[in-house]
Amino acid sequence: MDSVKKQMKIPFARVPMAGNEMKYLKEVLESGWLTTASKAMALEKKFSEYVESPFACAVNSGTSALHLGLEALGVGKGDKVFVPSMTFTASAEIIRYLQADPVFLDTEYGSNLITPEILETAIKKYPEVRYLVVVHYGGQAAKMFSDDAENITEICRKHNIRILEDAAHAFPTKIHNKMVGSYSDAACFSFYANKTITTGEGGMLTTVREDIYNRVKQMRLHGIDRDIWNRYTENKPSWEYDVKAPGFKYNMPDINAALGLAQIEKAKVFRDERQQVAEYYFDHLEDLMEVVDLPLIHVPFEDHSWHLFQVVLRKDAPIGRNEFIEKMAEAGIGTSVHYKPLHRMTYYKERYKLKEGDFPNAEKTWKGNVSLPIFPFMKEEELDYVCRTIELIMRS
Repeated sequence: MDSVKKQMKIPFARVPMAGNEMKYLKEVLESGWLTTASKAMALEKKFSEYVESPFACAVNSGTSALHLGLEALGVGKGDKVFVPSMTFTASAEIIRYLQADPVFLDTEYGSNLITPEILETAIKKYPEVRYLVVVHYGGQAAKMFSDDAENITEICRKHNIRILEDAAHAFPTKIHNKMVGSYSDAACFSFYANKTITTGEGGMLTTVREDIYNRVKQMRLHGIDRDIWNRYTENKPSWEYDVKAPGFKYNMPDINAALGLAQIEKAKVFRDERQQVAEYYFDHLEDLMEVVDLPLIHVPFEDHSWHLFQVVLRKDAPIGRNEFIEKMAEAGIGTSVHYKPLHRMTYYKERYKLKEGDFPNAEKTWKGNVSLPIFPFMKEEELDYVCRTIELIMRS
């Protein structure tokens, strides 16, 4: 690493906290009300307005949002649900929560997205499936809409398949001039610490349907017909409530919501800053494209939220993925891997008798994928250091 200047320390993710986070947290602490209350309601309103959705429901994680969304869509014991293999386990585990079974799909190489063609092929093979978990990967939306060709929404409508959108990577993301979260029965977002905005831990479900909103809102807190905040602010006695269903404990505390309110105020700035990082990588890594594949982008850069910047070391690269990660760490640069595909995970592989050969694109990705540091306000000298370190590793 001698030809790279003085070693720097660059994490994989750095959470920007330079807005009203402390102010809003202080307001929560001084209020004496730390659980779900006015800040959570305010975050729901702001998020709803931002993604142009009529309904938004805050919860304690993106996984909780996915679980509630799939339950509200009607998934139950014995149902089958399409889900990509190249995703985090939450996308599939929520299917098992409901005693349904995932049917795993390969994804497009380069984008890691389910495509209309992949979906059509799967439907011919599994015509009994009536649900789809579509994952918007890395900040780019799958092809939900289009002008000139069949798209995922049309295909699902034609085959009576209901869609749950896993939008954990996709805020603020657009597809075909629509915000992800503005048009669907259920779209689920994550506010985990390394996401494009964070509440530490938390998530949000948006929907265009009032019945789904009401179901999710009720089920996020034990199936009770009144939120805690409403019970203590309405004229009706606070102790009086009814349990309509055996729900869950998925509500978002106001301490988390306070962080989210400050973060969403800067969401556009954060997105724009992430795009600048992505553009720098595209410009400065193009000379390595004979050994490194850069992300495949189908949308205008401005429609992408740039949650991840994933490269794939090709089979003929001079170094393997694991050694590359080790050398980057030695240089002080944090990286990650998104993901080890689910067909390789012991539980899914053994339960569903999955074979690596059935997922050629996910396999090709998995064998070389590395996610590079990408976060708002990443300095040019940091970006230069990352790119020159990569070039030195690949050329040495």
